[in-house]
Amino acid sequence: MTNTPGHSAASGPLPYGTPDEPRVAVRGEASLEFDPEVARITVTVSARGTDRREALESLTRRNSEVLELVKGYGEAVEKLSTGTFSVSPELTEKGRRERVRTYHGRVQISATVGDFTALGEMSTRLADLELTRVEGPWWALREDSPAHREARQQAVREAVTRAREYAAALGSELVALVELADLGAENAAPSSPPGARVAGYRGAPAGDAAPALDLEPQRQRVQAQVNARFLMTRPAL
Repeated sequence: MTNTPGHSAASGPLPYGTPDEPRVAVRGEASLEFDPEVARITVTVSARGTDRREALESLTRRNSEVLELVKGYGEAVEKLSTGTFSVSPELTEKGRRERVRTYHGRVQISATVGDFTALGEMSTRLADLELTRVEGPWWALREDSPAHREARQQAVREAVTRAREYAAALGSELVALVELADLGAENAAPSSPPGARVAGYRGAPAGDAAPALDLEPQRQRVQAQVNARFLMTRPAL
């Protein structure tokens, strides 16, 4: 029985080329920048009271104020969710008996904003609330953003171009694609440092509105990598 070049009777196609069917293996990479599509902020509301009920009532009231303010921006806010919630006692430092000195309450709220024109005003209005801390924004692309597809396609085109250049250096041409392995597109947005951070612990005087914060969106880098293997014509060495 005669085996065809590049094949084995026992295992099928070989993972490497032959003199008659040489292969070229390359990696295609792409690194592109895009304007962010959303921004995320985290709001932490705190309360303190000499008894548990007092702390809970203050925390509930301030939490409602934050939610009402954020919801007032309508469709500009794409997602609003409550995270951690805690109420903990603080014991007196002296004495053998476990006596509670005060109670601390805290609730964390996350908001995803798609309209950046409203983001600065919202951030400063939130920071202007009593015992309210605002952190962010963290700029990002949406999970289904076309930017990810564009980066992956660019990586594939880069792989084809590189393989053709290698083949041309040997006087050969590409014949067929053997394998294309997608290593995935990676968005660096989640690890990006926040563009701004504001915190407020006292309300502004009556009638004195907080100025809107001027925020500059941070461009997002999207990376993609693929491994590709091609068959090429026999080089004239």
